[in-house]
Amino acid sequence: MSKVYNFSAGPSMLPEAVLQQAQTEMLDWQGTGMSVMEMSHRGAEFMSIAKTLHDDLRELMAIPDNYQLLFLQGGATAQFSFIPANILGDKQKACYINTGAWSAKAIKSAQPYCDVIVSASGEASNFTAIPEYADWNIDEQAAYVHYTPNETIHGVEFQTIPDVGDLPLVADMSSNILSRQVDVSKFGLIYAGAQKNMGPAGVTVVIVRDDLLGKAQQGLPDIFNYEKQAKQESMLNTPATYNWYLVGLVLQWVKAQGGVAALEKTNQAKAKKLYEAIEQSSLYTNPVAVADRSRMNVPFILADSGLDKAFLAAAQEQGFLSLKGHRSVGGMRASIYNAMPESGVEALVQFMAEFERTH
Repeated sequence: MSKVYNFSAGPSMLPEAVLQQAQTEMLDWQGTGMSVMEMSHRGAEFMSIAKTLHDDLRELMAIPDNYQLLFLQGGATAQFSFIPANILGDKQKACYINTGAWSAKAIKSAQPYCDVIVSASGEASNFTAIPEYADWNIDEQAAYVHYTPNETIHGVEFQTIPDVGDLPLVADMSSNILSRQVDVSKFGLIYAGAQKNMGPAGVTVVIVRDDLLGKAQQGLPDIFNYEKQAKQESMLNTPATYNWYLVGLVLQWVKAQGGVAALEKTNQAKAKKLYEAIEQSSLYTNPVAVADRSRMNVPFILADSGLDKAFLAAAQEQGFLSLKGHRSVGGMRASIYNAMPESGVEALVQFMAEFERTH
């Protein structure tokens, strides 16, 4: 099979080295004679995998000791509901920043649990820009402030961490975790589905500060309770063991690349090349405000939408997969997460230039 580049927004491509190692270890993990997916989650072999997984993520993100690290199931979508159910405490309100489709889903899911205050919204710009911080309306009586640092569909990304004073800041980092350095101590809670930058679908990481535990609503099932999951090291039920293993391999790959700082530089370079190619073109445009452009998800529109099908067909033929934009916004979208090599972006830019020349 010829080389392909997968620009899917998620589940996304994984590092080739990770897939090769998983293939090598599929039938026999480190001489045990077992596949990881056959191991008891309570056995010494898997417990060593789990410990390395926790230790590596703590190291890569410099997670302080007063934060619990959970590996759960249900995706970020489940956390949209579990976050208010776990950390509202005796508060009745929570603030949300609406910057696109995933923010809107989080808002809708939180409404049955609390009075949701939309403190700022990018709707007026059709979610092509992040609202100015000066215009945010933060209620000091709220339990927390929630935002989505990167919106995969609309392609907007926060370049700085919002300052919300003493309120806990909650962030859905599903699409940009490990892509840039962040100061975890500025957050009350970070959560992320793994299937974009960390591994396969089926694992959701929750990083929660200790003081936010013990506030769960009465009657919340133990399996959804952060404090009880933390006490059992995310093993109240049998975890997604093989997916944990694969996430662990990705973390080891990140370390081998030089850590998050090194990947951030590569991601900056990849995004710069793609955005420059779009800017210099008369066929392609990007609708997002320059200051708010995502490094992870780059939407672009062809000047003649009648060429969309021809573009996608030609891209598929040349090995550039999953470039069709989300159905809600149309156009094209190239998702260039950590595992996308710089050579993949360079090849896409060359293809785009050739398509423009011939059309």
